[in-house]
Amino acid sequence: MDGVAYKNQEFDRLLHAWLGQFTGWLSPASYSLALLDWLAHLAMSPAKQVDIAEKAGDKALKLMQYFQNYCSHGGCKPCVKCRPEDKRFKSELWNEYPFNFYSQAFLLYERLWNEASKGIGGVSKHHKSVVNFSGRQFLDIFSPSNFPFTNPEVIAATSKEGGLNFVRGFENFIEDISHHINNLPPSGTEEYKVGVNLAITPGKVVYRNHLIELIQYTPVTSQVYAEPILIIPAWIMKYYILDLSVHNSLVKYLVDQGHTVFMISWKNPSSEERDLGLEDYINFGIMDAIKTINHIIPEKKIHTVGYCIGGTLLMIAAAAMAGKSDERLKSITLFAAQVDFKEAGELLLFTDESQVSYLEDIMWEKGYLDGAQMAGAFSMLRSIDLIWSRVISSYLLGKPNTLNDLMAWDYDTTRLPYKMHSEYLRSLFLNNDLVQGNFKVGHKKVALPDINIPIFAVSTLTDHVAPWKSVYKIHLFTKTDLTFVLTSGGHNAGIVSEPGHKHRNFQMMTYKHGEKHINSESWLEKAPHYKDSWWPEWEKWLGSHGSEEKINPPKFSHTICDAPGTYVFEK
Repeated sequence: MDGVAYKNQEFDRLLHAWLGQFTGWLSPASYSLALLDWLAHLAMSPAKQVDIAEKAGDKALKLMQYFQNYCSHGGCKPCVKCRPEDKRFKSELWNEYPFNFYSQAFLLYERLWNEASKGIGGVSKHHKSVVNFSGRQFLDIFSPSNFPFTNPEVIAATSKEGGLNFVRGFENFIEDISHHINNLPPSGTEEYKVGVNLAITPGKVVYRNHLIELIQYTPVTSQVYAEPILIIPAWIMKYYILDLSVHNSLVKYLVDQGHTVFMISWKNPSSEERDLGLEDYINFGIMDAIKTINHIIPEKKIHTVGYCIGGTLLMIAAAAMAGKSDERLKSITLFAAQVDFKEAGELLLFTDESQVSYLEDIMWEKGYLDGAQMAGAFSMLRSIDLIWSRVISSYLLGKPNTLNDLMAWDYDTTRLPYKMHSEYLRSLFLNNDLVQGNFKVGHKKVALPDINIPIFAVSTLTDHVAPWKSVYKIHLFTKTDLTFVLTSGGHNAGIVSEPGHKHRNFQMMTYKHGEKHINSESWLEKAPHYKDSWWPEWEKWLGSHGSEEKINPPKFSHTICDAPGTYVFEK
């Protein structure tokens, strides 16, 4: 590239980085193309325009009939129901006039938008989804639950407290603004401190390089299973989601059952790590950890566990190892991890060529994607729960900002290096190289069917990051025994699902290599149901897929510092 072209490209990158501050880090070109595609096809479809108008009239008539029936008889059935995940109108107060009229009108209009935005022929599937999502985000602003005079719960609280809820709400608002201006996490997070009441399972850092610290946890039983466990968390989050508090730490649970547990704690990258790629995460992350464990516990195979993108990376590494006849792994467990990204949920809204190029330009200057940008995207995907419900609770009802350990962890964001994130978006999300057989490790393509060790895959019912039907597709790309679990909860809460957790349940069924494939809908009908946590069933599975041998707990070899190490504290 000549000097002039390079300078022009630099200018474009700086411009896009500057624009990103005002567009929510979303590409205006990507959205404009989607909207233009939708509007152009709508303009050329007069019959569809008439159909939309007829549906609008039909819904207006339904609303009038509902109003008439309510006035005549009272207590009539609603003409439209909320989506199961929408809890805005669950209170009985919304069944009273005029609030029932407000909520029904809003839900009918929401349904009309769904039908209008998705039902136009010729528009690409991606553009339909983008337009529909954007419209829903806009509609949610005007939900009657968001305004004090149209929300019966707010009116009742105001009447009962004489308006003190608004006083407290204003104080909460000022506090949140102050925290935001000063780049501080929300109020309440100060009650949770890593190494004090989070990530407190005893252990030692036994290895460190420029990318990871490897933690070996202290045994509490006189004998332990012969095969150790290596956990590979996602690096878009701090590792201690799997070692939260004493009552819900997966690490503590495994150690208490007699397992030797190792955990990778990823470095929070800065500009200096901008050129770290996915292969670096394999070599300096997974492979260095395996090498260290082999030194501490020689001649024993390893149970490996991968969470989210950590699970995807584990499958890539396992396929590469299998291709070289490297048999050091005993089993693979995946937590909410995908190998096929064709149906990767609403995250695909932010993953087209325009959006990825725009994001690359935003990352270029600093060399990383800031954690706040990633958190903002996830908040948009669940704006009702993560944005508007908080506005109502904190500012209109004046409730204190209370956080639990999982919520506090969620605000402890990490950065993503430029090269790795670009490769992740392009190779996996855009090109789906892994299941296409085009992903390379060490200049050699890897193949998932080469993996011949048993797999335990956990998915969660309401996962918006890794939808369970997308996770289920691992059945299509592997040729080994595979136990699949679908548990209640979301991407994080479904995994942090300790025994005794209220309202937890799951389905589980094992596919044996050579059996006929069943689709996800059939699996949902056939898989047995179980109450409580899936953790005990997984722990039994680990025991059944290892040797019966029990050994003395391995001693710590070279120790660097106490757990939770140093990388977890990097901001």
